[in-house]
Amino acid sequence: MAEDFSATLTERQAGHLPDHLGLEWLEARPGYVKGRFTVAKHHMAPNGFLHAASVIALADSACGYGCVVSLPEGANGFTTIELKSNFLGTVREGGVLCEARLAHGGRQTQVWDAVVTAEATGKTLALFRCTQMVLRPLP
Repeated sequence: MAEDFSATLTERQAGHLPDHLGLEWLEARPGYVKGRFTVAKHHMAPNGFLHAASVIALADSACGYGCVVSLPEGANGFTTIELKSNFLGTVREGGVLCEARLAHGGRQTQVWDAVVTAEATGKTLALFRCTQMVLRPLP
């Protein structure tokens, strides 16, 4: 089985947005990342529902971290060039879980799909897809 990078990614996010949102990484290996957060007031919109940006932050971070641990040989980074999310539900408490999978791992781009669910019920909260441009050192 491939090396698990979840501890390294957790350390790397210290002081940054994923850390402030309390994102936790349960598994991170090439082609797959699983993470979560426990709903708190700072994840909520003023209307009392889970803020869409909290869901996006979890899914986008999972896919971005997946891209980092799945970069092809010679690449030194990535940048997001497109993302899309369909929201299907919400929660007001408990855990929110995300599983991200590499759908396309090319030399110049990666496409990632993520499913965000309510931990307690397994209900799908969002479907997410993003495209990452693979960066390489300048000659």
